[in-house]
Amino acid sequence: MPQEPFAFAGDSAAKSRISALILGAGKGVRMNSRLPKVLHPIGNRPMVLYPLNAALAAGAGTCVVVVGPGMADVAEAVAPVPTAVQAEPRGTADAVKPARGAIGRDADTVLILFGDTPLIFPQTLEAMIARRREGGHAVVVLGFRPTEPGGYGRLVQGGDGMLEAIVEARDATAEQREIGLCNSGVMAVDGAILFDLVDAVHNDNAKGEYYLTDIVGIARRHGRTSSVIEAGADELLGINSREELAAAERIFQQRMRRAAMAGGATLTDPDSVWFSYDTVLGRDVTVGPQVVFGPGVVVGDDVEIGGFCHIEGAALDRGATVGPFARLRPGADLREGAKVGNFVEVKNAVLKPGARANHLAYIGDAEIGAGANIGAGTITCNYDGFRKARTVIGDRAFIGSNSALVAPVTIGERAIVGAGSTIDRDVEADALALTRAEHTAVPRAAEKIRRRKAGDAPESQGGKK
Repeated sequence: MPQEPFAFAGDSAAKSRISALILGAGKGVRMNSRLPKVLHPIGNRPMVLYPLNAALAAGAGTCVVVVGPGMADVAEAVAPVPTAVQAEPRGTADAVKPARGAIGRDADTVLILFGDTPLIFPQTLEAMIARRREGGHAVVVLGFRPTEPGGYGRLVQGGDGMLEAIVEARDATAEQREIGLCNSGVMAVDGAILFDLVDAVHNDNAKGEYYLTDIVGIARRHGRTSSVIEAGADELLGINSREELAAAERIFQQRMRRAAMAGGATLTDPDSVWFSYDTVLGRDVTVGPQVVFGPGVVVGDDVEIGGFCHIEGAALDRGATVGPFARLRPGADLREGAKVGNFVEVKNAVLKPGARANHLAYIGDAEIGAGANIGAGTITCNYDGFRKARTVIGDRAFIGSNSALVAPVTIGERAIVGAGSTIDRDVEADALALTRAEHTAVPRAAEKIRRRKAGDAPESQGGKK
């Protein structure tokens, strides 16, 4: 391999700024999906956003996501973070080059991460940055020790512990394949020399690709050191298949469950509770089994959530009670002490303090006043086939069971709607509203009907059904 004819421009100029490249141009063929691999979700969020946000949390001031041609949906998902396009899939070193204009040489350290490695912690990246700065290293590589090293590149260290080379598994000797410390692909590189290094990479290897891993050996030949930091295998799980996606989701959920309990929430059956990336639980919250949190849920202190609930885009204030078997859809807003019971669905509706819908109701596009009671079987008829309309129920109003409130409609404070009523006009405060048909009862008519029916029955059945 020829010697690389370049100089390390700006080698001694220490800068304070941190940049990050997220490599996300892979097609993810093994996912067998029309969706780009890095947009498959973990915790209801595209996986590419996890390493991106880890880099931002670690202090990156400039981030660029490298994509392939025709990946506008990835660019949309990461916006306003800019993207750069790798025209052809020619290896990881080649993937870095399109970001040259956005990164430049101003960065003290450039983090290089992968869009399909979503479980990395910001603290790990911070440790890599600190190691690179303190040791003046050209490259710091994040290593791990998988149970089965298999096809992972091996990290070859010298007697002084410095990293001498990264050898791809297919290019490794038998002795090198015995090394247990493997390459995750994540790096922290001296920003002043990053693009000099990648420009010097050649493709004389088994795959004919430009390996980013070669920059360690190149830097070493030019008198620069490289180092290694280790992380756990779970943190560095790369996703290339649906099975690995499911494995990453399990790890993510376990993290979220541990964080929820450490924050003061009780999960009665932790393994059956599923969180989204942004779920917020207050202290002394109790969550029953088989509860699913979709995106956008904020739960205040002292809330009780029964089992088998599905909650998405909802806010639950202090002391609210939900479930079991309740569904809160986007826009559900339960104020302090409000209660939504079993088989109740709430969508785009506010239940003010102390309001109750204990069972078997649909409340959509509504405002339920403080202390109001919604009887079983009540529905707000919020859609007429053309447009949505709103129902307003005043404080301490009582809506009887099996009522239909045809929006737009307002029920005044302390008003009573009798059970079985269909209300399609406003009801004044303190009024009683009934829309039942007149009750009719014919004495002994039931007995006459039974006798007649029995006489009509075929003889072969003995007059019995």
